[in-house]
Parts: sequence; structure tokens; C-alpha cells
Amino acid sequence: MKIKPLFLFLFFCLTISSVLAQTSNSPKNVIIFLIDDLRPMLSSYGNSWIQTPHIDALAKKSVQFNRAYCNVPVCGASRASILTGIRPTQNRFLSFNSRIDKDVPDAVVTIPQLLKQYGYKTISNGKVSHHSADRELDWDEVWNPEMVTSFRDYADPKNKQNDKNSMPVPAFESPIVNDTIYFDGKTAQKTIRDIEVQNQLSNPFFIVAGFRKPHLPFNAPKKYWDLYDPSTVPFPSNDTFPVSAPEVASKWYELPFYDGIQKGKSPSLDMKRKLIHGYAACVSYIDQQVGEVIATLEKLGLRDDTVVILMSDHGFSLSEHNRWSKHSLFEIELQIPLLINIPEAMGGKRTNSFAELVDIFPTLCDVLEIPKPSHLQGISLMNALKNPSTIHKKYAFSRYKRGETLITERYSYSEWKNQTGKTTGRMLYDHQNDPGETINLSQNSEYSQLIDSLSKRILSIASLSKTIQL
Repeated sequence: MKIKPLFLFLFFCLTISSVLAQTSNSPKNVIIFLIDDLRPMLSSYGNSWIQTPHIDALAKKSVQFNRAYCNVPVCGASRASILTGIRPTQNRFLSFNSRIDKDVPDAVVTIPQLLKQYGYKTISNGKVSHHSADRELDWDEVWNPEMVTSFRDYADPKNKQNDKNSMPVPAFESPIVNDTIYFDGKTAQKTIRDIEVQNQLSNPFFIVAGFRKPHLPFNAPKKYWDLYDPSTVPFPSNDTFPVSAPEVASKWYELPFYDGIQKGKSPSLDMKRKLIHGYAACVSYIDQQVGEVIATLEKLGLRDDTVVILMSDHGFSLSEHNRWSKHSLFEIELQIPLLINIPEAMGGKRTNSFAELVDIFPTLCDVLEIPKPSHLQGISLMNALKNPSTIHKKYAFSRYKRGETLITERYSYSEWKNQTGKTTGRMLYDHQNDPGETINLSQNSEYSQLIDSLSKRILSIASLSKTIQL
């Protein structure tokens, strides 16, 4: 009888060890928050005005990439690039209307398609691909509330009716409504239900929650507008277009589709204040949706078995360079927030190692221990996740239409070429001395050698991007 307690203790230890071994070897779940038009205007990125407590909490458990960039600053093209791991070119992934099924061969494997092959339940909720039908069969389920109403998603009855009748509609609204009145509240609740259902099943899950806000129009429930005092709305100091920057970089067209905005004219000071206020309200609204999904993971005991990634498809200008848009090659429109939380990496870390959205696919493969497809054109961020204090990657490459940009640790260089290959415009900014990109140095002769070097690197990357290895 004396040895019975010892026997029970040893049996208990062996049982716990067995359970832990099974848990550590079991496939990880994946949740991706893909947020439209979200720039790094977050508390964790040093913005003291914005209120994002749930994303801040996620950042404390994640590796935050301070220098993460999109590969093309327009939604459809960027999302197609993310899902395929392939860079945009002059002939591929060009616009908001881009489709994977039209721009790349059928043999190219997408993220959901690959994970389905490895037993994952794959679910697309909300705005993930720009077209819900684009490679729809790669997913087990594609759900999008937009299928029954306008993408502008107004709650105010007058705005809804005017939108339906193609009448002028405002660029923002702030009704007293519940979160689930808007698409993104519905997307969050759908994602929560999916997690609850999948928790009862044996297969791991891969769910992308595609949130529309803070995309125009800046519609959010009034309680999120009330988080901010309009008198404290900050205005950017770099609100004029840089001298000698090419005209092609100045054009913005999205905002003038809304009432009270004139094409080619900067909004009034009061309108600017309301627009920036509305953007912030939308960010806080999305922050709440992210928090509710993560709370579900924690409640169900899935937090330590789930990879969580939060990112945007591109940035957005809020009067910087006198622009209200993406669709250009300024830093503010290319830089994105990127938080990656994996169970085996220490959280609460920040890295200045570069990341591009084309790197997400190979990173997931490494995290999930799945062989990488041969066509991938990004590199895994796994080294940065495990050792964030070291610089593992020193550049990012982006393009939009006929313009291409290389961002290095200090400089951002952009060039535009016509159909014959002649350079028609350049921008060079020194981020060390001019982080707001206000002085275009490309016409300064003392930088000619640097420009030549950066231009050659752009040509090399662009050339390598054209070929897809299958």
C-alpha cells in the first residue's frame, strides 16, 4: 500500500505527458484578420490618439512587424497576390477587379486549396477575395453578406435608398445601431459561430475574417464615433504634394464618388476632420470585432493551439500629400500593420526586419510544417518570428500599374515607365531625414549613383517576378 501514491503519481505524469505530446503534435488552427484599407494607425504602432485595446492586446502576444508592406496598393490585386504567394507584374494582378482564376494558371495552388489538401476546414468570411466566386472551390465555404446588398453598407434608411437609386451619398455615417447591423459585425459573428462548430470536430480550421472597414464610406455605429473628441482630430503635417514629384503619383479618385467632395479639390477643413474622425471610428469598430473573435478562442481553450495573423491589404492616405486614397507608391499607402502570433514564438516583440504580403503564404507553410509549393515568390518570415531583434530581410518591393517601388532600410525609390520602357517619372525619399516623404530627391545629381543602383534592383526583382515555377 505504501507504493500506491507513487504509482498513481507516475501514472498521472505519464498521462499528462501523453496528452501534451498529442497537443504539441496536433495541427494548429489558423485565424487571419484581413482588414481593408488599414494603415498602421494603431496604438501598438505608436499612435496615441487611436483607441484599439483589443488589437493592442493581440500585439502583446505577437511579433509586430514595423516594416511590413503590401505588394500592390489596391484591394483585388493585393488579395490575389496574398492568396497565391505570387507578386504582381505589369500583366498580372493590376486592379481592384483582379481575379486569380484569370491571371494565373490553374496549376497555381492557393493557400486554402493547399490547406484543404492537408485536412483543414477552410472558410472565407466577408471580403477575402474581391470576387467571392474567384477560385471559390478552393474553399470549403465562402460566405459574404455583401451578396444581398450594396458594398457601401449604409444603415441609415435615407442613405440606403439613395445608394440604391444611384443618388449622392455621404462619405460617412454614425447611426445609433448595434454592431451587427453592418457587414463587419455580421462577419465577426459568423466567424465566432464557425469556431464554435469547428471546436466540436477533429479537423483543424483555417478561417479568414475579411473586414471591410475602415474602407470608404466611413460608416460605424455612433458609440465608436463617441470615443473621439472631434476637436482633437490630428491633421498630417505633410498635407501638400511634394515639389517635383511626378503627376502620376498625385491622382486620387475614390473619395469624389461621395457627396460634398469635388474631384480634384481638397476637402474643406471641417470635411477633413469628419473624414479622419470617421476613419478612426471605423478602426475602433473593427478592433471590437477582432476582440470578440479572439475572446471566443480563449473561452473555448483554443488560443494556444491557434495561429493568429492580423494584417491589411494596403494602407490609405488621410490627407497626406493632399491625397485621400491608396493607388499610389507613397509609404503611407504601401505600409501595413502585420501582427503574427504563433504558439511557439515569444509574444510582445517587435521587429524591424522587412515583410511583404507575398511572404504570408510561405510563412504559413513553415508554421504549419507543410511543404511549400514551388511557385511561391516570397520568403518565410519564420526567422523573424523566432529572432525578431535581427534583420533578416532588408527591402520590400511594390508596384502599381506602370510604377514600381523599392523600399530599403533608409530610402524609398519609385519609377514609372511607359510602354516602350522609357522612364517617365521618379521619386526618391530619404526616410531617415524625411519620414513624411516631402522632398523628392530624384532630380538631385548627387543621388544619381544611388538611383542607378536602386533602379537595377527593381529591374532584377521585376524580372524574377514574371516567371511562375510550377
